[in-house]
Amino acid sequence: MSENPATPATDEAGRTKADDAPEADGLEAGAQAPAAPASPAPQEAPRLGATAASAAVPRRGGPMFPDGTGPAADPAGSHHERRIRSFQPRRSRVSPSQADALRRLWPKWGRDIDGLSRIDLAEFFDGRPVVLEIGFGMGEATAQMAAADPDTGILACDVHTPGQGNLLGLAERNGLSNIRVANGDAIILLREMLAPGSLAGLRVFFPDPWPKKRHHKRRLIQPEFVSLASTRLAPGALVHCATDWEPYAEQMLEVLSAEPTLENLHPSYAPRPDFRPLTRFEGQGLDKGHVVHDLMFRRRP
Repeated sequence: MSENPATPATDEAGRTKADDAPEADGLEAGAQAPAAPASPAPQEAPRLGATAASAAVPRRGGPMFPDGTGPAADPAGSHHERRIRSFQPRRSRVSPSQADALRRLWPKWGRDIDGLSRIDLAEFFDGRPVVLEIGFGMGEATAQMAAADPDTGILACDVHTPGQGNLLGLAERNGLSNIRVANGDAIILLREMLAPGSLAGLRVFFPDPWPKKRHHKRRLIQPEFVSLASTRLAPGALVHCATDWEPYAEQMLEVLSAEPTLENLHPSYAPRPDFRPLTRFEGQGLDKGHVVHDLMFRRRP
């Protein structure tokens, strides 16, 4: 996830603390994909039934959106496999303004990742080419990139309810009609709900590094994930990753370079592009002396 504001503890390096994460398969819905193999990863995802409306569960109990007008707490949990996931539970306190944005804007600009129906991206984004962004924190950088490129749609995927509300509010206040928010597990989104070759790009900025060796299996950028994601990319689509965790940057470079359908646009890491905004999370890492690495690959024809 691109920033992790809902994870309360940090490790000795100031990053997300994963020591207490369960080793058993995760049960909650999330905005990230598993480090374990996704099975299967077909070229075609099945078209199934209609989206089921369900209520979001706030931190202190009781449905947050009892009428189904907001994001669900676990949109695909009852009918998809249990597996190790790369995210922590991210339900936290939602401000009144965020809750208001979710109630008003979710029916138009939001989508639960339930795995039961294919998303028609052309219809959802009024014919724009679409970039999938996995993990967006509170959404400030996503909103800036959307404003700078209004002709490109951004499908922003995460499970952080306050961030979802904040991003929708930013989109409304700034007149950004090219943002849509997806709530749930990115693996299910890619595998079940997006057509092959339908994406113009993929962005993964500052995903959780899971720094402890026993948790590396939870990292998002794994061969199985990259192989699946590549099937959903159109020829020439850009894959852009960024991290300030050196060992994870090395893993990203190795995994992306090994995917035969992708080519690196640079000999190794990419120079920091001007179009990627500097986030508060990135600034905090730079203040700690972390080195940020960008990686830019392109889907081969």
